[in-house]
Amino acid sequence: MEQQADTYNTIAEAGEGLYKEKGSRFIAFAYPVCTTDEVKNLVEAKRKEYHDARHVCYVYRINPEKIEFRANDDGEPSGTAGRPMLGVLQSKELVNICIICVRYFGGIKLGTSGLANAYKVATEDALLHCETIERTIDAVFRIHFDYLYLNDVMRITKDMKPDVLSQEFNLACDMILRIRKQQADALKERLGKVQTLKFIE
Repeated sequence: MEQQADTYNTIAEAGEGLYKEKGSRFIAFAYPVCTTDEVKNLVEAKRKEYHDARHVCYVYRINPEKIEFRANDDGEPSGTAGRPMLGVLQSKELVNICIICVRYFGGIKLGTSGLANAYKVATEDALLHCETIERTIDAVFRIHFDYLYLNDVMRITKDMKPDVLSQEFNLACDMILRIRKQQADALKERLGKVQTLKFIE
């Protein structure tokens, strides 16, 4: 049985792009994001910063395991802004990313095909100023165990090398671990053999 990929492509940092056509300016901003709340905050901030712009359109793709997306035209003719921007992200297979494109109208209408091309090219230009990186889809879980078994747990974590996000060692110990999803079951199986250890989701 073929294993499902546990990696995805995203951007390492924010980037900005620009496209001009017949006096109109399209300023595109690319951001790495993980949640719709992040997207909402970014869009609200851009609307305030560019309050004199005609349109502030946006698109996002998040959740690499079960991709969620949205394309918003913000008053542009339907399908002329969000959809071409989304098409760029899909063609480049980018996830956990948001693109916001601010448009200043130049007085000359571009038509639906001209608009779609402008938003597409502005998005591509923003991505040219970003580093594309590969990330892993990870599992995060918490374990609770008696101090008596600390050496056993540490031996397993040293061997399988999960990221230790937090740890607290007293009479009872707590650790929060993160590991690539494809390795999570093997790690849990080994840890599960340690007496008194409990998994807390």
